Amino acid sequence: MSSTFSFDVVSKLDMQEFDNALNQAKKELQQRYDLKNTNSSIEFNQKDMQLTLESADEFSLKSVVDIIESKMIKRGISIKSLDFGKVEPASQKSVRQKISLKEGIDKENAKKITNAVKDMKLKVQASVQGEEVRISGKSKDELQTVMSALKEMDLPVPLQFTNYR
Repeated sequence: MSSTFSFDVVSKLDMQEFDNALNQAKKELQQRYDLKNTNSSIEFNQKDMQLTLESADEFSLKSVVDIIESKMIKRGISIKSLDFGKVEPASQKSVRQKISLKEGIDKENAKKITNAVKDMKLKVQASVQGEEVRISGKSKDELQTVMSALKEMDLPVPLQFTNYR
């Protein structure tokens, strides 16, 4: 019986954990003494998957970004899923920064993953399926080797492995 095994390489954001991290960041923002009179705020547009940060100056905006990053790391969310926009001036001498959330593996990174799998010279196949990459092969050991190699790759998107069969 020659059965094949496979797994999917995906880049998904756990929205529940992200929401928890965001709520913790908002709570800390209200309690921090150094950010008291800076009118700093964090707003999340769920439809556009975009964070909007506002603060009195760039220094306090950097502190808000640090708060968000630390809360995300504590909740186990990779900060690679954040795409930082430029810091732009807003009303009344304040500054604003938009941060987009990235989900899914784009074609360029999917191609890098498939090429890396082919360069390993293992008996596995990689195929791009929309925003995920399916790796299949006859040996579970080879699939685990591919998994560990992909974890060590430095890609601009966080990777998760699902549908291991």
